Amino acid sequence: MVQQTLDTPDQLVHFQLRTALTMEHDSLAAVQELAGAARSADIKKLFRHHADETREQIENLGKVFEALELKQSTSPSPSTKGISKQAGSLIERSAPKLRDQVALSAALGNEHYEIAAYTSLIVPLTALGATEAVALLQENLDQETHTSEELLAALRKLTGEG
Repeated sequence: MVQQTLDTPDQLVHFQLRTALTMEHDSLAAVQELAGAARSADIKKLFRHHADETREQIENLGKVFEALELKQSTSPSPSTKGISKQAGSLIERSAPKLRDQVALSAALGNEHYEIAAYTSLIVPLTALGATEAVALLQENLDQETHTSEELLAALRKLTGEG
């Protein structure tokens, strides 16, 4: 596989956008797996809701490609693959009573990565004046931030901190 050199800010944004699309597809698969691993009905419900939001985020990314007049495609996202692999490994090693905590922790790590990915797209697109794309990405970022807060609250409640 030939690695394309990214020479311009536009090329970098396009690559990051393609990676974000892969990230969300990976996230959807991971959330469904984490929902299956979770024991608590409330946590399963939280993951099902997040899966619905992830589908919306995938749609928004498609609209961002259109707004920027770019061909929709994907690029590998080794980070999200690694987060999912780590989650699977922890779930396999954990006693059933720890699965909710493991699932919440894994999802929280993934959310933080997604927050960083969207922020890294929003900043340069704002500078380029791509207001429609920025609004769609900001919607995704807001959902990711809210989900992160929900996961953290659930983790705190589960561990007795909250």
